[in-house]
Amino acid sequence: MDARLALGEAIAVLRSRMERVADSPPSPPTLGETGAQSPPEWGDLGGEPIPQPPTLDYLGDRFGLSLLERGTLLLCAAQELDNEIPALCDRWQGSRNLPYPTFALAFDLFGEEDWQAVSSEGALCYWNLLEVRSRDTLPEKWCPLKIDSRVLNFLAGSPRLDRRLASLLFPLGATPGGLLPALSPSQEAVVEEIVGAIVAADPRRPLPIIQLLGGNGGCKQQIAGAVAARFGRSLFGLLGQLIPTAEADYLRFLRRWEREERLLDLALYLDTREVRSGEAVQRFAAQCRGLLFLDGRDVRIPDHRETLAIAAEVPTPAEQRLAWSTVLGEAAGETPAVLASQFRLNFGEIDRLAAVTRDRPNHPQGQRSLWRACLQRSAPGLESLAQRLPVKAGWDNLVLPEEALGLLWQIVHQVRLRSRVYDDWGFRARLNRGLGTAALFAGESGTGKTMAAEVIAQELDLHLYRIDLSAVVSKYVGETEKNLSRLFAAAEEGGAILFFDEADALFGKRSEVSDAKDRYANIEIDYLLQRIESYGGLAIMATNLKGSLDTAFLRRLRFVVDFPFPAAEYRRAMWEKVFPPEVPRGALDCQFLANLELAGGAIHNIAINAAFLAAEGGERLEMSHILAAARSEWQKLGRPIYEEQFKIQSSPFKMDEERVIDFSRQG
Repeated sequence: MDARLALGEAIAVLRSRMERVADSPPSPPTLGETGAQSPPEWGDLGGEPIPQPPTLDYLGDRFGLSLLERGTLLLCAAQELDNEIPALCDRWQGSRNLPYPTFALAFDLFGEEDWQAVSSEGALCYWNLLEVRSRDTLPEKWCPLKIDSRVLNFLAGSPRLDRRLASLLFPLGATPGGLLPALSPSQEAVVEEIVGAIVAADPRRPLPIIQLLGGNGGCKQQIAGAVAARFGRSLFGLLGQLIPTAEADYLRFLRRWEREERLLDLALYLDTREVRSGEAVQRFAAQCRGLLFLDGRDVRIPDHRETLAIAAEVPTPAEQRLAWSTVLGEAAGETPAVLASQFRLNFGEIDRLAAVTRDRPNHPQGQRSLWRACLQRSAPGLESLAQRLPVKAGWDNLVLPEEALGLLWQIVHQVRLRSRVYDDWGFRARLNRGLGTAALFAGESGTGKTMAAEVIAQELDLHLYRIDLSAVVSKYVGETEKNLSRLFAAAEEGGAILFFDEADALFGKRSEVSDAKDRYANIEIDYLLQRIESYGGLAIMATNLKGSLDTAFLRRLRFVVDFPFPAAEYRRAMWEKVFPPEVPRGALDCQFLANLELAGGAIHNIAINAAFLAAEGGERLEMSHILAAARSEWQKLGRPIYEEQFKIQSSPFKMDEERVIDFSRQG
């Protein structure tokens, strides 16, 4: 029978009984009287039995309600749904202007007096199934009773979540099926371990809290959802910072959640990764007795709660490679190996991403679209902690000695060939850490360190993120490590190269501990050393002060690339490449310009300034413009100026020497 119809039928029978005996209600039993006769069945006193609606029967079983408490709830529901009930309530209570249900009325109506039902620890009040609206002039058993709106909706058959919780929670449903299963074999093993721990838990105690470790939130949510489904529960998520902190608000929130958990068979996934103060979360974890999954490391769980901390990771590289081969087909070639080595994705994500190229997996445009889709999937987590650099430079723009260029190419090959070396050749089985690639670019300012990072990102077709120290480093103890943890976790999704500019600011030498500041500074450096070693992607550090770096950090690097101050032959090559072909220009003496001892960054600045000087005069670019801009750059660097340096002594070019002098003065 429809729940609303069943509830309406029960209310109709209740109303009929109240109408028949409203003028001469039965006397309630006297306290202390003992059983001359046994108590009647529920609803069987005074005439036709009151049918118990299925929803009331279910709710009563879930919360352990007595027959009297169930009848009281039905009476309160009738007050809301039947217009005749208020008048009948007043007649039953002696026409004393009491047009509402009370505990005293329920005692009379159902022939039983149970003061446990009135208690704040009784099920009706404890679970907020109804509200006792206290009035100073009335004893508590004569105070108005009002059923909670969520409970009334449930009795009427509504399956919806309490609207007061719906704005805080978000459903975490099952991933739609595709060519791949929802979970990989390694993830299924984690599910089995969690299920086994829950089944083996002491039933007399609250369920153990499942603390899920790992950087991929989607993976942890999938595993939590699979565990919840094994126990017939639906999973909802909650951001830890939304838990109320005020006492009254917190208690209402806790009770409402526990009530919904019992009514609808729910489990909770609590995300605490962005929680700044964990007190409310700790309190909630201590008191929530249902199936609770905790996402985050920084919340201290009280000792009295049993906890299972378990790593919930994405599928292994071998599983991801097999998954890519499954969704792309046999003709995919090396694409599955390359994607599995670069990105860390769940099966559901692989299934969805492969859809962009499933019709043409071997077409270059299809592979390009797939790669870009994977990059976009991994990008958002880094935006708040790092600045994405536009990648425009190529190998032709880079002027370096052969040794440095060779090391840069080795970095590229190590990233590209990780799957072959680590998986096909078995190195992954022997290594716990050090599977990533860390490189240091050392040299004076302007020698090409940032450009080299751009060139590598361009070659690998990966995003380049420069770490924003203002967003990472915090004056509060422990916050810097948290920010770095988020940074590395987001980067390990696979689509990014981390670029630490001015790395000596983060990776400086540890000092002797003389006060608390020194100790915490050393802790930050220790954390960085450990995290760089365990990081699985490509991290590039650039510094002008190689000697300031901690020696333990240097040991963890795969590559150290020195960017020397360019010799004259390299400076000439830079001058020859610095101007785009679209620039209108006269004959330039690059050999003469190479005699100016400048790094690549300064040469780039001079080229830009010279172009603006030419554009200002409506002329093509000439040596006079370059020399004027070079003189200004020389001044900016604080070097002594010798005018002869900025004049060509003998030159095949027709130049207006006086104009050069004028430009110099303007500079």
